[in-house]
Amino acid sequence: MIRTFAGRAVLVTAATAVVSVIVTALVALPIAVRTANTSARADLVDKAAIAVELLAAERPAARQRIVTRLRDDGIAVYLIRRGTADRPGLPDRVVRQVAAGAVVDTRGVVDGRAVLIAGSPLAGNDAGVVLIRDAVSGTAGRVLGGVWMALLAGLLGGVGAGALLARLVSRPLKQAALAAARLSAGDRSVRLAVRPPAEAAELATALNQLGAALQISEGRERDFLLSVSHELRTPLSTIRGYAEALADGVVPGEEAAQAGATMLAEAERLDRLIADLLVLSRLEAADLPLDVVPVDLADLVGAAGEAWAPRCGPDGPRLSVRLPRGPVLVHTDPGRIRQVIDGLCENALRVVPAGKPLVLVVRAGPDGGVVEVRDGGPGLTDDDLAVAFQRGALQQRYRHVRRTGSGLGLALAARLVARLGGTIAAGHAPEGGAMFTVTVPYPIRT
Repeated sequence: MIRTFAGRAVLVTAATAVVSVIVTALVALPIAVRTANTSARADLVDKAAIAVELLAAERPAARQRIVTRLRDDGIAVYLIRRGTADRPGLPDRVVRQVAAGAVVDTRGVVDGRAVLIAGSPLAGNDAGVVLIRDAVSGTAGRVLGGVWMALLAGLLGGVGAGALLARLVSRPLKQAALAAARLSAGDRSVRLAVRPPAEAAELATALNQLGAALQISEGRERDFLLSVSHELRTPLSTIRGYAEALADGVVPGEEAAQAGATMLAEAERLDRLIADLLVLSRLEAADLPLDVVPVDLADLVGAAGEAWAPRCGPDGPRLSVRLPRGPVLVHTDPGRIRQVIDGLCENALRVVPAGKPLVLVVRAGPDGGVVEVRDGGPGLTDDDLAVAFQRGALQQRYRHVRRTGSGLGLALAARLVARLGGTIAAGHAPEGGAMFTVTVPYPIRT
C-alpha cells in the first residue's frame, strides 16, 4: 500500500490519465466508424450518379473501361436491364427499386459481406446501375490500435505530472512537519516562508502564528512563575526568620506573641496564594464545581459591605455601599461572586490611601445585574486596562512602584465571572481611581 503523499499523487494522476484515454476511445470509436461509413456512402452515391451519366452516353468499349476503373477502386458494378441484374447477388428489393426508377442508398449483404449499396436508374427498359463496396472495416481496429499509444503517452504524462504535483505540494508539507517537530522540541524561533499555493501559505502562516503565540505564552509563563516564586519566597523568608529566632531563644517572651501573629499572617498569605493557584488551574481545566441559583445581588453586596467595613477603619479607605431600593435577582453562584467582590476589594485596600473612597454599587442593567467596585486610588492607565485580567501583567508593571499582590486576583476574577456566564470590565472610576464592573445574568424565565 502506498503511504506517501507523493506516491498517491502519482498514482491518482496516472489512473486519471488512463481512464480519460479509455473513455475518450470508447466515445470516439463508434463516432469514427459511423463517420467513415457515412463518407463512403456519400462517395458511392456520387459515383453511381456519375456512372449513370457516363454509361448512358458512352459506347460499349468505354462502358467497359468505366466498369474496370470502378472495380479497381473496390467498387462492384451491377447493370440492370428489364428489371433483372446482369449477375446474381444483389438483394431483390434493390433490383426492384432501381428498376422502378428509384435512387437507392442503403446497406445490405452481398455474398455474405456487409456492403454499402448505391443505385441510380437509367432511362428506359427498367434499367439502372448499382454500385456496391464493402462497408468500412478496420476503423475500429485502427482506433483501438491508437488507444494503446495514447494510453502509454497518457500514463507517462500522468506519472510526470503527478511527480511534479507531489513535489510542489509535499515540499511545504514536509517543511511544515519539520517546523512542527522543532516547535515540539522547544524551538519557538522557527518560522516558515509564506509562499504559494494559497493552502501552503495558509499552513505556513498558521504555524508562524502558533510559534509566535507559544513564544509569547511561554514568556508570560516565565514571568508569572518568577512573580509567584517571589511571592512565595517573601512570606517563607519571614516565617523562617521568626522560626529560627524562636528556636534560638532570641525573641523574648513578651514578643513571642507578636512573632507568632506575624508568622500566622504570612502563612495565611501563602494559603491564599496556593488557593488562588488551585482555583485557576481548575478553572482552566473546566472542572470547578458551581452552585448556580437565583441570587439577590443587593443582599449579597450589602453583606460584603458589612464584612469589609471593619477593615476600612479610620486608617483605611472610606467605604460606601450604594444599593437599589428593590432586589436585583440574578442567576449565579453566590459564593463565587462573593469571592470576586472580596478579591476586588482586597486589591483596592492594598493601594487606596486612607480617607479615599471605596464604593460598592449595585444596579440593574439591560443584560443582567451590575456590581461596580470603584476607588479613589492611583488607578490604571489605558494600557493597563488592556492587560488588567492577564495573569501577573499588572504585578510585573508595578511591583517596584507600589504594593502589589500575587498577580492572580484579577485573572481569577475574570475566569470566575466568565464561567458564571457574566462579564467583567476594567475602567476609570469617577472617584479618580480604578473601576471594575461585573455583569451577572438574570435568571432564565420560563
